[in-house]
Amino acid sequence: MIDPERRNGPPPPIRSSERLAPEIFQFPVEKMRSGYYSDKYFVRAREVLLHHGMNPVVTMQVFQKKEAFVAGTDEAIGILKLCLSEGYSFSDLDVLALHDGDRADPWDTVMRIEGPYAAFSHLETLYVGVLARRTRIATNTRAVVEAAWPRPVMFFPARHDHWMVQTGDGWAAHVAGAIGVSTDAQASWWGSEGIGTVPHALIAAFGGDSVAATQAFADATRDDVRVIALVDFDNDSVGASLAVARAMGHKLWGVRLDTSADLVDHSLNDEMGDFDPRGVNPHLVERVRDALDAEGFQHVKIVVSGGFSVEKIRYFEAEGVPVDSYGVGSALVRGSYDYTADVVRLEGKPLAKVGRWYRENDRLERVT
Repeated sequence: MIDPERRNGPPPPIRSSERLAPEIFQFPVEKMRSGYYSDKYFVRAREVLLHHGMNPVVTMQVFQKKEAFVAGTDEAIGILKLCLSEGYSFSDLDVLALHDGDRADPWDTVMRIEGPYAAFSHLETLYVGVLARRTRIATNTRAVVEAAWPRPVMFFPARHDHWMVQTGDGWAAHVAGAIGVSTDAQASWWGSEGIGTVPHALIAAFGGDSVAATQAFADATRDDVRVIALVDFDNDSVGASLAVARAMGHKLWGVRLDTSADLVDHSLNDEMGDFDPRGVNPHLVERVRDALDAEGFQHVKIVVSGGFSVEKIRYFEAEGVPVDSYGVGSALVRGSYDYTADVVRLEGKPLAKVGRWYRENDRLERVT
């Protein structure tokens, strides 16, 4: 059953007029200020200016070249606020930026920085890097959220990347409309916590007994935690779904289908034909839904995961597959949304390398 409030689209992004406080990012400020994480040529550019007593005021324009759902602006601003060269403060700069959750067309100016170049020359690697990373996650997640709407999407790529990227990636996914993340770190910037179901390893720890593992999970967790059974351990999603539902009744919120793309679920052995029977496919979901409904378990929801992408979700939605929510992982961390920063004015007068020029964007907001 879809929440009536989720039937109207498109889904709203999470865009706040209040920016995240710089302190939430827990930057290694001294190392950033020293240039430890920066491309060496930017650090040396600062050294050259200081050596010659130069302090030119430049206008730096930051953009990328695709249609994108922007994130990382608050993080980039935090870097500028906390990590400027010694002797400078953020009040020495004039910074305008879009907000996390804004859309950007190719070449749109996402951020503009004006001020003495020696104050922030060493930070370019950092602020374009966070914009690139967070925009990639947000854009990928937004595409999945819109494809799945009105069904919710859960952001589950933590296992596919380095742990240090979790906090900002989780925020980018949240801004883009994901309804849940899998780790507490991913949820920390908006004061929430990770969500999760029964893993395969827990079922193995209970001797391969999906029912026992799910019951143990329910016994050990808070009452407000949704109990979702993983039902592909024995490659019999229909049988496992019914077994868990019979044992747990209304304590069971849902079942999760996660069949490997290399396997055909046992319940489809008599239905081989003109469709690809591998992995989590529409026929398998329909088999599970029909079996649950036939025994009065209409309340049990179906979550699908394992290899879901924008294209696969669109296909499922077009076919009207009875899915209640999608868990999406590695598809959300692929691709690139590379940012560039160019000096386009010197002392207020136009000056840029050939092919670049000052681009006004009246959607930018001044950062105080």
